[in-house]
Formats: sequence, C-alpha cells, structure tokens
Amino acid sequence: MKTSDFDYELPEELIAQTPVEPRDHSRLMVVHRATGEREDKHFYDIIDYLNPNDALVINETKVIPARLLGEKEDTGVPVEVLLLRRKNQTDWEALVRPGRRLKPGTTCVFGGGLLKCEILESVPEIGGRIVRFHYEGVFEELLDRLGEMPLPPYIHEKLADQSRYQTVYAKNEGSAAAPTAGLHFTPELLEKIQAKGVNIGYVTLHVGLGTFRPVKEDDIEQHDMHSEYCVIPPETATLINETKARGGRVICVGTTSCRTLESWAQEDGHMEPSAGWTSIYIYPGYRFKVMDALVTNFHLPQSTLIMLVSALAGREHVLHAYEEAVKERYRFFSFGDAMFIASEIPKIGENSENPDVSTVSEENS
Repeated sequence: MKTSDFDYELPEELIAQTPVEPRDHSRLMVVHRATGEREDKHFYDIIDYLNPNDALVINETKVIPARLLGEKEDTGVPVEVLLLRRKNQTDWEALVRPGRRLKPGTTCVFGGGLLKCEILESVPEIGGRIVRFHYEGVFEELLDRLGEMPLPPYIHEKLADQSRYQTVYAKNEGSAAAPTAGLHFTPELLEKIQAKGVNIGYVTLHVGLGTFRPVKEDDIEQHDMHSEYCVIPPETATLINETKARGGRVICVGTTSCRTLESWAQEDGHMEPSAGWTSIYIYPGYRFKVMDALVTNFHLPQSTLIMLVSALAGREHVLHAYEEAVKERYRFFSFGDAMFIASEIPKIGENSENPDVSTVSEENS
C-alpha cells in the first residue's frame, strides 16, 4: 500500500487549537467496525457503548514540561532545548534550536543560570543532541519551574491551563507528548464507567515526538518506526486474560495503549507482565491479538496513527468517516473530538481480527 492511500483533505480551521470544556463534552463519532456505520454523539455517551465485564485500558504516562527556553552562555543567543529521552541522571537525548549554533562543547543556561546544559554530541538519526545538565537541587523540580509543555507543532495558541495537556489519571512521568485520546475523560465519567461493571486496566507508554513525524516513504512497509518504552503491570495482564476468558472485550484508550498491548501479547492473545522498548508498526494487514475496540482521536493525514486505525476498522471505512467528520465540522488532532471504533462482544476464545487481513511483522527491543 502507498502512503498516499491514507491522505485526506483537512481545512486548517478544523485543527483544534484549544480543548473543549468540560473535557467529556467534546463530540464523539462512533464507527462500527464491521459495517462502517457511524453515529454522532458526545464523549459522555461513551458509557453507553461499554458493557459489564469489558476491560478499558488506559495509559498512565505523564507529560513532562520538556521544552526549555534559554540562551547560549557565551553570546546570549536565544536557544530552545526539547527533551526526548532520558539516558541517565544527567544526560538526555534532545532536539535543539538553532541547531547550527549548538555544537558539541556549547553551554546553554536556563532560568538565569539555575539550570545549565552542555552539548555533548550530535545524534544525526534524529537531528538532535545528547545534552548533560548541571544543577543544584532536584532536577524534576527545576524542570517543573522552568520548562513548558511541548505542544504539537500544529497548535499555535498558548495553553492557559497546562493541566489540560495531561489526562486526569496521568501518573508516570516520561512523555514528550500526551496520549490525547485520554484527554476526554473526567474523574466523574471514569467513576460511572466503573460503577457499570467495566474494569479499568493501566499501562504506561512514554510517548515520543516520533508520533508526529510524517511517513516519508511511498511504500508504507518501508517506513522505519520509532521506538518507545512501555510497561504492562501484572494486575493489568491478569485483568486482560480474565476478561478474554469471560468473553468480555478489551477496549484501548488511544493508540498508545493499543501498541503497548499488541507489542507484548502472545499469538493466542495471552498476556504476561512486560516492560521494554517497542517499535511495533500496525497498518492494514495486521491481525489484532488482544484489542477489540478503540477510543481514539482524529489523526494526521498519511500518519502511522491513521494507518493503525485503518488496520482495525478498514481503510475505506476510516477515510469515509474522516470525510464525514470534515463535512460535519468535527475538530481534529490533539485537542479535537474523539472517535470510538466499536465492536460486538466476541465469543469466548474468539480472537479479535478483521476477516480479510493477515499478519504482518512487528518488532520489540
């Protein structure tokens, strides 16, 4: 398949710049996986599509204020350092601007010298740097004080409330971007879902900026997928196995929860506690081992995320739904509206898959 097969026309004014208040009042498009039939709802209606004994799996990652604005120590030239991945207590993989001026050996200062970083080496694969921080006190406290939320490049408005780029259940720090499908949930809605008999499972996948990188290759199979760190705790593995045994559905909140489960599930869908790096790449042709249904947002054209959604619901169904979403003036991307790809309750022991797809390879490291 070609990358252009996942393109669609999106007017720029439909890219949401600010979140809806309250969180669960965003719109919800329900797309029935088998038929492509769709319904227009609000997100608080999601509870009507969840059943007792279903498992709702959410990603507990927390976005760090990874964007640091400062200056070169010797010249005062403004600089920006965007933290991507922690290597040890002092060293990070980061993107920097202006790249030409921030060569190895350069020192940058932030907060009037409260925090300094030294450029150690270049990382050509990502166009970034390895940087080493020098500071007194607790690094996380300094980062909370001096850093800003690393909003996606298509959001140009200033975010008044930084917590709106976090899920209400965010817990484990480490992401450079939010798992945005979860932004629609409120504590009250989660309580109602649990009161209905739906079980909630927790995973962690620390989202990297690779999620925003376009697929540049014409052939989607030639794309080199980025890697991210994820964790499935023992209690979540047990919940998923018990849910499947009872004939319930596993419903993932966001592509990050999906990728976490599918990375570590055995071929028969059995789940064990796991942790490590995943570079799983899901596109049409993939057979889902665990996930039955998906809560997600509307994704960028030609992205790996719209390919994942197409693997679950079918490319034609998804592109038709996106076409209708544009006509109906849905809001797109991180602060936009939601989509629920619904499935029927599977029979006990039945594997969740599209009937017309086959397995493709995946990678874990």
